[in-house]
Formats: sequence, C-alpha cells, structure tokens
Amino acid sequence: MVTLIPYFVLRNQGNCRKPNLHPAMSDIFLLTLQCLDNIYFPNKYEELTNTMKDIQNEKDHRNISIDKVGVKDIKYPITVLDKATKTQQTVAVVNMYVDLPRDYKGTHMSRFVEILNEHDRRISIKNFHEILSTMKERLNAESAHMEISFPYFVMKTSPVTQSQGLMEYQCTFKGNLNKDKDLMLMITVPITTLCPCSREISDFGAHNQRGEVRLQVRFKKFVWIEDLIQLVEETASCDVYSVLKREDEKFVTEKAFQNPKFVEDIVRDVAEKLQQDENVTWFAVESENFESIHNHNAYAYIERDKSVS
Repeated sequence: MVTLIPYFVLRNQGNCRKPNLHPAMSDIFLLTLQCLDNIYFPNKYEELTNTMKDIQNEKDHRNISIDKVGVKDIKYPITVLDKATKTQQTVAVVNMYVDLPRDYKGTHMSRFVEILNEHDRRISIKNFHEILSTMKERLNAESAHMEISFPYFVMKTSPVTQSQGLMEYQCTFKGNLNKDKDLMLMITVPITTLCPCSREISDFGAHNQRGEVRLQVRFKKFVWIEDLIQLVEETASCDVYSVLKREDEKFVTEKAFQNPKFVEDIVRDVAEKLQQDENVTWFAVESENFESIHNHNAYAYIERDKSVS
C-alpha cells in the first residue's frame, strides 16, 4: 500500500526536494504531486487553519480598551472622481483603524488590506462610509477610522499665453464611523501673497512670497475638490502656476501687486465664502506664508462650526 504525503506538508516542513531527474521531468514530478495533493486533500488549508492558534482572539487581562489599532502608511493605487475627466488615477497613503475592546488581545491586521482590495481601488466621498461600515463588521468593532491622503492633479492654464501644465494639490479624505458618521475633506493649495504693509511704505515694489492654504470642510452632500481649490485661489494675491511664459510672469506679478493680502486677509476671505455656502456645515482654514524677508513664517487660522448657532 502506498501512503500519500500531502505536497503542502512536505513543502511547509522543508522536505519537498526535487528528485535527481532531468529538469523538465523534475518539474513534471512536482506538478503531479500538487495535483494529487489537491485531489486527495482538498480541505488541507482549512484543516490547517482550524488547528492553528488564534492569538488575536485570546483574552487580555489588563482591562484596558484601545481607541485605535490598525495599519498605517499603506501605499496604494486608487482612482478618484475628477470633475474634468470623470476619474483620475493616483497613489494614496492609507491609514485604517478600529477600536479594540478591553478583553481582546489584538485585531486582525490582514483584514484591513483585504477590505481595501475589495473596493477595486475606487475611493471617493461617495463610498467612504461603505468602506468604514465593512471595517466595523469584519473586525467586530464599535468604531472605524480611515484616512486616505493623495496628490490630486489639475490641468491649469496660464493667464496670458494659455500655456497648460499640471498643478499638484495634496488632498485627504478622513472619516469616522461609530454611532454617528463623520467625513472630512482636507486640501492644501499653494498661493502667492504680497504684503500690504510693504507695498504701502515702500517707494516702489513690495515683498511677496509663496504660501499655503490648508482647508478642511464637513459638508451635507457631495463636493468637488476642484471647487474648493478654486474658492481658495480666488482669495490669494495671485494663483501659483506650473508653466509661465514672460507675458504670464508680467501679469501675475502685477496682479499680486494690485491685490496685496496678509495671512489674516486670506483666512477671513475664505471663511466669508464658506459661511455663505449652505452645503458646508463646518470648516477650518489656515494660511501660512513662507516669508521672503523674515526668518519666520506668518500664520493665521479660523475654525467655525455652522451647526452651532
């Protein structure tokens, strides 16, 4: 009687060695073993899993729950909605967390990535809570949290020569799901500012610099990233472009000089627009200038919860 030893057992034990055969015959031998293995031991992996100890599900006796546990800094290709071209492919950095009750030793880390894979790389405001709900259910959690940060590209045209170039904007979707659901969109927009004080006191010229506006919003219904970018850029002394010819440089220099702004002006102008937008329920806006003549940056911040009267 011939005893069949499963191929997967030999492999796992390090005992699966090719016999001293011609290379082609050796490969056929191993392939035959694999086929026999699948025929005679169809449930081998399930049986192996059932016999393995599940450390994560063991009880923990320290009586301390964990607010967030999960995976961080997953580099992952995603497809996001694009107002101009319908969709856009980019690469995101993903953080996924759930809470852990005090009596469980650990969470199941592999399930986070499995859930991400199941959504076929399509991530948007529209399906964000669906992913969070799956995390809660699959990991038996009371709350789920996810952050997806990615570069978002917009084709931008220069003001005079109409030269085109891609502009990069850093974006983040940040969501929580427990008893309630919460979703926030964050964008970072580069801008140009020119100092009103410098222009006023100088015989000619004024110092100007590149800055950043970081905007966070909560909203009632879908919002386009491009619309928020445009809202911010309209409050700057001038936009930032990736391609500028000489005629364009003249235009943006003169535009900034005619439209001087402090960081205080920037955040107030953005806040004024968002206060009038009924779709926005909460916002936080900060403006930072990378000062050209000072050894420090200038900074201003406004936060408002419009749901609170």
